[in-house]
Amino acid sequence: MITENANKTFQEVISHYHIKDDVAQDFSNPYQSENDLLSHLLYKKCWIDTVQWHYEDIIRDPQIDPVAALTLKRKIDASNQERTDMVEYLDGYFLELYKNVDAKPGARINSESPAWAFDRLSILALKIYHMNEEATRADADDNHREACQKKLDILLEQRVDLSTAIDQLLEDIKTGDKYMKVYKQMKMYNDDELNPVLRAQK
Repeated sequence: MITENANKTFQEVISHYHIKDDVAQDFSNPYQSENDLLSHLLYKKCWIDTVQWHYEDIIRDPQIDPVAALTLKRKIDASNQERTDMVEYLDGYFLELYKNVDAKPGARINSESPAWAFDRLSILALKIYHMNEEATRADADDNHREACQKKLDILLEQRVDLSTAIDQLLEDIKTGDKYMKVYKQMKMYNDDELNPVLRAQK
């Protein structure tokens, strides 16, 4: 199943990141696009999500310097754009994979594309990693660890359900029972022609 490999890749990314646990560390993708394009895309996608997860932690520091916070906000904006771009690359992969499949009469469209479902699976991997940290944190009290363990159990169940749903979606697309239709995100706030504030600066 594709999601089994995806979940392993996401765990690999998150573990690799936390060796240094530094948002400024260099990125290196162990999967070559010409040999394993899907793993290459999934690895990079989850790396972006992991770095952004920690950006979001840092910017919530009530003592953060305002200038540093603004700089970090710009990085978060750029990361969001890169995340969206990676989703579109992933959908491009699946469109190419299933380009010769003829949709059956009455085939249905899904509410989200495969790549956006993998986006949720990547974020879920991060939630699981960090909730597990809280559930096993030595300096937390028993009530905290117990509450986090209950949340962790739900997240793990959610990963099983989401993985199953994604695999079923891909199988339905493969057999023509569902079809893909991808819309570009058309984000406006980073575009100096579409954002009125940026346009005014030109």
